[in-house]
Amino acid sequence: MPIAPRERLIVALDLSSVEAAEALVVRLGDAVSFYKIGYQIAYAGGLSYAQKLTGAGKQVFLDLKLHDIGNTVAQGVKSVAALGVTFLTVHAYPQTMQAAVEARGGALRILGVTVLTSYDENDLKAAGYETSVEALVARRAEQARALGVDGLVCSPEEAANVRAIAGAGMALVTPGIRPTGAEAGDQKRIMTPAAAIAAGADYLVVGRPIVAASDPRAAAEAIVAEIAQQARKET
Repeated sequence: MPIAPRERLIVALDLSSVEAAEALVVRLGDAVSFYKIGYQIAYAGGLSYAQKLTGAGKQVFLDLKLHDIGNTVAQGVKSVAALGVTFLTVHAYPQTMQAAVEARGGALRILGVTVLTSYDENDLKAAGYETSVEALVARRAEQARALGVDGLVCSPEEAANVRAIAGAGMALVTPGIRPTGAEAGDQKRIMTPAAAIAAGADYLVVGRPIVAASDPRAAAEAIVAEIAQQARKET
C-alpha cells in the first residue's frame, strides 16, 4: 500500500527539552504526523514523551542506534516495543541486527543504520575500515535483508543502490535531506526531498530546515508538497 506523502516526512525533534518539542509539535499541528526522537531529547525526558506522541496518534521513530552484546540489545528492544513506537534504529552489525529482529515483537519495526551520513571515505579510513562507503553500505544492506530487518537508514546518495539490494519489502529511511538553498550543516552526503524520493527513499528525516525555520509549519508543508509531486511523477 502506498505511503501517504505526509507520513513520509519524519521531523527530527533535535531539541534540548520536552517543553521545546511540545511547543514545536503544537506549531506544526496536523502538517506533520511522524517524529524522530534522538539522543538529545531522549535523555531529557523524551522516552516518556514518545508515549505521549503515540497516544496522540502520531508515529514515532526512536533513533537510539543500539549496539551491544546480543542479550543486552534484545532486552532493550523489548522495552522499546512497549512504548508503541513505529521505528527503532540499531547499528547494522549482524549480531546486533539478529538480536533486535528476534526481540522486536508487536508492531515495532527495526531499522539498521548502515553508515552514518556524516561519514565519508576519510572517516571510514580513520576508523579502521579499508573499504569505500558504497561497499560497506552494500554489505550491511545484504546482511540486513538476510536477517529479516524491516528497513535501513542510509544516505539518500546510496538509496538507489540500497533499494536494488533490499528489494521492495524493506523501508528506506534517509536523513541528510536538505531542501534547495538549505545549509548542509554537519551532513556530508545530502539530497533534496524530491531527489531522495526519486532515488527510492520511503521516508525522509528532516531536522534543522524545519525546526530552525521562522515558520516551521510552512517549511514542513513545502517538503510534503515536494514529496507528493515527485510521487505523482512515479505513478
